Amino acid sequence: MRLPLVLLIFSLAAPLLQAAERPRIALVLSGGGARGGAHLGVLKALEQQRIPIDIIVGTSAGAIVGAAYASGMPLADIEREMQTLSTANLFHDVDRRDLSVTRKADNSGSYVGPEIGIGPQGLALPKGAVSGVALEAVLRRLTARQSTTNFDHLPIPFRAIATDVSDGQMVVLASGNLAQAIRASMAIPAVINPVEIDGRLLVDGGVARNLPVDVARALGADVVIAVNIGTPLLRRDEIKSVLSMSDQMTRLLTNTNVRVSLAQLGDRDVLITPNLAAIQAANFDMLREAEAQGLAAGQAAAPALQRYAVAERDYALLAQHRHGAPPLKGVLLKEVRVAGARRVPADSLAAMQETRAGQLFDPARADRDMRRLYGKGDFEHVSYAVTLLPDGSHALTTTVTEKSWGPQYLRLGLGVSTDFEGDSFFSLRASHRWTWLNALGGEWRNELEIGHTDRLSTEWLQPLTPAQRLFASAYLGGERTPLDVYSQGQRLLRYRREAITGGIDLGVPLAQWGEARIGVVRGHVRLLPDTSVLPPSIVYPRANLGALRLRLSADTLDHLWFPRSGVKADAQVYSSRTALGADSNYNKLALSGRAAVATGAHSVQANVEVQRRMGGRPLPDHELIPFGGFLKLSGYRTGELVGNSLHYGSLIYNYRISGPGLLDGAYLGLSAELGRMGGTFDAIDGEQTVRSNALYFAVDTPLGPFYLGAGRTSRNKTALYLLIGRP
Repeated sequence: MRLPLVLLIFSLAAPLLQAAERPRIALVLSGGGARGGAHLGVLKALEQQRIPIDIIVGTSAGAIVGAAYASGMPLADIEREMQTLSTANLFHDVDRRDLSVTRKADNSGSYVGPEIGIGPQGLALPKGAVSGVALEAVLRRLTARQSTTNFDHLPIPFRAIATDVSDGQMVVLASGNLAQAIRASMAIPAVINPVEIDGRLLVDGGVARNLPVDVARALGADVVIAVNIGTPLLRRDEIKSVLSMSDQMTRLLTNTNVRVSLAQLGDRDVLITPNLAAIQAANFDMLREAEAQGLAAGQAAAPALQRYAVAERDYALLAQHRHGAPPLKGVLLKEVRVAGARRVPADSLAAMQETRAGQLFDPARADRDMRRLYGKGDFEHVSYAVTLLPDGSHALTTTVTEKSWGPQYLRLGLGVSTDFEGDSFFSLRASHRWTWLNALGGEWRNELEIGHTDRLSTEWLQPLTPAQRLFASAYLGGERTPLDVYSQGQRLLRYRREAITGGIDLGVPLAQWGEARIGVVRGHVRLLPDTSVLPPSIVYPRANLGALRLRLSADTLDHLWFPRSGVKADAQVYSSRTALGADSNYNKLALSGRAAVATGAHSVQANVEVQRRMGGRPLPDHELIPFGGFLKLSGYRTGELVGNSLHYGSLIYNYRISGPGLLDGAYLGLSAELGRMGGTFDAIDGEQTVRSNALYFAVDTPLGPFYLGAGRTSRNKTALYLLIGRP
């Protein structure tokens, strides 16, 4: 019985014994963004030719592919996971649907530029355009087979290359969390936030060493197979802006150190340079095309590689050893920890997570926890790792990095619109929030808007439990909005409606998709003169407000302006009561909703809006509803229709004519709209039913959505529109 066991052990060890006799081969994979798909093709060619790999060293995109392969993931699995990378998800830290309802509302104001932090040191900005949270979720899946923090003990010893941003020196990452090491290696300066490891702030390794041949030599490599996918320099005519100039400077640094590395290759080494001229480094939607070029280049290098090939049986045993242990799955978690929290209490963060001690580890659930924590808006980075404890059990540690530019945040925005007929509006807005003012996460929020609408509001939002599953809100605000009186398309009067309100709500967040509130509101409303010579009292006098308000809102849209999936709904019941200080008793329903579906470049939105009385009591005059304008019965001027009830619905079709990237792209769109307003000033029978259509061109821009369109109603009214942001 012992002889077969000895033979089995010898057969498994034979490839390792032969490795001591054959040259030690290192695979060096350079950085190059989306061009890194070529590394998959080269690896496929090396497997076809049975070329053994003893060491892998990678930079940036090379670190992604190299770490996954070195940790034992089959090449087919790496290909599948890499295909989830796209230009769009690389530049979006978290899906909008994973944001809290409060953060979704914060992002609805067409704010310009990044969030500005206000801290003890004054104003500050984020270190990168994106945090890399969504990217790191992909990297965790690619490195799910990691079972040791020592990269020498992986199935294939591995090194990732990064750059210390403080001194520009190369940093060789040889231990720790593989996903974090990869993210550090590919943290493009000013695009993806740098990563702090062992007190060093690390960015893309390509700045210091894009093709790290010398690192492979230092690890004992006799032969280097170098795969260079570096990005070539821009031509003179391609350098047209400060952005292209900055890009060119990075390329100069990278190309300079690559030339040094290429000079270090000897006669025994093999250089593979795929033809990637048609693939831009930022176009992650062309990974398959890059892979095909890598496969072709790897196959073309066969004459130089064949001298290092091993027998089929020996290569099969080496591959069996490389695949190692399967991904961590079904592990019982003895502990769930939180690290890195300072202002935000660790107990609160633990309570917000679904993952609990005593559960089996579920990667999908842990990823949801990371998205939920990041969606709260308090962190510049969140991640997790499952580690083996000394007693053989496992612990999950969530590591958070609080925003270095907080704890107060300022955002600025604007909106502009015109109908080319004399009505031009603008809005300048600012929002301020001060977070974690107490252990439960109390937040002070302020908003200011001037222009078409003047608005000032303040709110104290106070969670009542550590898990923030119940909250109270105290608010005070005032606004002045235009109220125009039209007759037969001609504006007769213009006033400004002033409303001052304050109240207290008790609310419950409904996961990430919604919230329910009930509260009491008090205040007053009145009309102020604008350009009208007639006194405001002819429309309605000052009115006191006092009411119970119930509100239920839901929001699962993937994009606010150009949604392709999800719903957004808001239902409010407003019950005015003299017992609460109002001038009259009445009930009002306000309902709005939007749903979106899409296939390919086509998307359709269905919209509905209803405002009307509930019960038999009529609405008072101060509840007049202005309506009209672009995609609000297009063809009418903004606010041209004024009545005491509204029933409106529309279907909007969008055709995407350019793909998403940092922003969502460009669209051609058209709408079919139907609305009925009751009690309008110039209706003969007290109601107006209108059909309208719009045709437009739209682009998602850093200033918010841009629209250029035209509308026409069934009453032969037409209007042109230009809008930037939310006016």
